[in-house]
Amino acid sequence: MCDERMRENTLGVPTLLGIFYFFYFSIVGVYIIFMPKVLAMSGYSATEIGTIFAVAPLVRFILPFAFVRGLKLGVKSFNTALVMMLMSSVAFYFSLDNFYKLLLANAGLGIGLSLILPYMEHIALSQIGKERYGKIRLFGSVGFVLVALVLVRVLSEAIVALEFLVALSFLTAIVAYIIAKNAHRTEEITQPVQNDIHLLRDWRLWLGLTLMQVSFGAYYNFFTIYETDHSVSMDMTIYLWSFGVLAEIIMLYFQGKLLRLNLLLILQITTFATAFRWFLLFLFPQNLLILFFSQTLHALSFALFHSAAISYLFYLYKHKALAQQFFSGISYGLGGFSGAILAGYIYEYYPEYLFLSAMFLALLACGFLYVWEKKRRSTSLLS
Repeated sequence: MCDERMRENTLGVPTLLGIFYFFYFSIVGVYIIFMPKVLAMSGYSATEIGTIFAVAPLVRFILPFAFVRGLKLGVKSFNTALVMMLMSSVAFYFSLDNFYKLLLANAGLGIGLSLILPYMEHIALSQIGKERYGKIRLFGSVGFVLVALVLVRVLSEAIVALEFLVALSFLTAIVAYIIAKNAHRTEEITQPVQNDIHLLRDWRLWLGLTLMQVSFGAYYNFFTIYETDHSVSMDMTIYLWSFGVLAEIIMLYFQGKLLRLNLLLILQITTFATAFRWFLLFLFPQNLLILFFSQTLHALSFALFHSAAISYLFYLYKHKALAQQFFSGISYGLGGFSGAILAGYIYEYYPEYLFLSAMFLALLACGFLYVWEKKRRSTSLLS
């Protein structure tokens, strides 16, 4: 009876989730690739642009602790996040000429986006499972690439990107609202669950996950600059970015069987592979053959790592939705913010060591995940 009810609830969910990921990561594509250019076209300095975009990962990091203090993570807070995303995207449209208004709009957009995705990840893992997750999540990567290819051809003025941002936010909100409205009827999402997430007790795990994203600060923020400074053309650098996303999509499609294996071992392998990837970029910044090979490792360092991480946290903790919220806030929020600042400092004063430092951070992430596994094994033997 329970299985029949579950099948009814999941009817149509994979399709809706695929559409959601497509639109959500289209927003991310507009935000990451084009919004900095939009602000530069509007006369903002590099410092002002950096300050505006530093707000989002900060609120992403702070937000999960509000739920620990009593804020309820449910359908009402999720719908509030949808409204905040919509209002903030519209605020971007009307605040382009004012630094402080843009700062506030970006904070609101950061809160909205950082609440929406973890909740939807929880629904995806609950209703379609980790084996099918990748085949649905890959639509997000497709959306990211397509919006980049389309918008780069029509971005004649700043207002065009803002129109894309508003339109995609509305489409994302509509699909997400439908999914959440149907999903909240399931017992797992509506039933109150006591918080069993102990960051201090499990610090080795969380530090490993976070250091992985800190290492990505060099890649996400400086890969284009790093390669063009080493005489690789801008067109070729864009091909490298696209090739990495293609590898990510292929992994997301075929990773289902891998996620049935030891998830902690997968996390260790992917962090080690990421360290090797950064080491290749350090040694061979101009060798196109090796650069393209290093981009194939994006399949491991992003796609497989992300899927294994959210699946492992889903298995580890009873408060599954909050676990995804913490992963988003601490790993991508604090890790992304710290990685950007650290990479910026290193590239300004020691540019040749940018990806060597990233390699050491990824190795540290692998080490902490290995220590966490040893601790888990010793604890289980004692009990």
